[in-house]
Amino acid sequence: MPLGTLDRSPPPFFKQGPSALSKLMFFSTLSLFLMVADARFHVTEPVRAVLATALYPVQWLALQPVHAVRNVSEYFTGLSQAQANSREASKKLALQSLRASQVEQLTQENSRLRKLLDLREHLATSVMAAEVLYDAADPYTRKVIIDKGLAQGVEVGSPILDESGVLGQVTLVHPLVSEVTLLVDRELSIPVLNMRTGARSVAYGDPAAAGSGLELRFMGSNSDVQEGDLLTTSGIDGVYPPGLPVAKISRIERRAESAFAKIYCTPQALVTGARHVMVVKPVGNQIPPRPVSNAPAAPPKRGAAK
Repeated sequence: MPLGTLDRSPPPFFKQGPSALSKLMFFSTLSLFLMVADARFHVTEPVRAVLATALYPVQWLALQPVHAVRNVSEYFTGLSQAQANSREASKKLALQSLRASQVEQLTQENSRLRKLLDLREHLATSVMAAEVLYDAADPYTRKVIIDKGLAQGVEVGSPILDESGVLGQVTLVHPLVSEVTLLVDRELSIPVLNMRTGARSVAYGDPAAAGSGLELRFMGSNSDVQEGDLLTTSGIDGVYPPGLPVAKISRIERRAESAFAKIYCTPQALVTGARHVMVVKPVGNQIPPRPVSNAPAAPPKRGAAK
């Protein structure tokens, strides 16, 4: 057989289909077509819905062990948390019962002493609810703006309280809004009373404590103060009603080279995020004025020049 007549094509077993490049171009084009068709005409949504419906039982069965482990873990976690909350609530209830009995006893004793000494009752303070609108524009002060002003009867010097204690004092009043200087401002001070010892002192805003603390100044190094002491308003300034929580002593530094101790306090009120506050009328406006003296004039001295 002549060589030119031989079939040089590969056997069918080794025959290959289209080239890899052709397959890549075909399937890329098909993918782009399907994506465009699905985005424009949503042609694959029925297929996806059928597949999702068919695979849902399989997914549900596969997730059951995970849900079981999670439920068991949540059960034991919730049980331990509930037991801890129950113990804590029991402790708080016992403590509150003790305090309630003590408060009732002290109230009765106070009433008897006032009747015995013929003292007048505490001043009745009127309050007004207000809302904090925004912080003041000055970045070097700690002030906020509330939505009550002269039209609502707010006065300069009115104490501002939140649910935890004294927040600050009204320092500027406009017709519809007022400016409140917070306790932690360096320009504000407040007379306080140590509830444990009964010692009076003055707390100042402490700018060194990241703008959120107070400092008791001019307290001797040997002063009877402890960390955790509660400071309340003393009521001797004629502005704040007595007995309002102000701060707790958080840190005490006694230095040998200084005659005074550095006493840092943490405010009880929420000075960084107060939203709703109470405006209290200054106590000085409710104190009766000092009686005018009607003493007769002193007689002239003998031998005085006529």
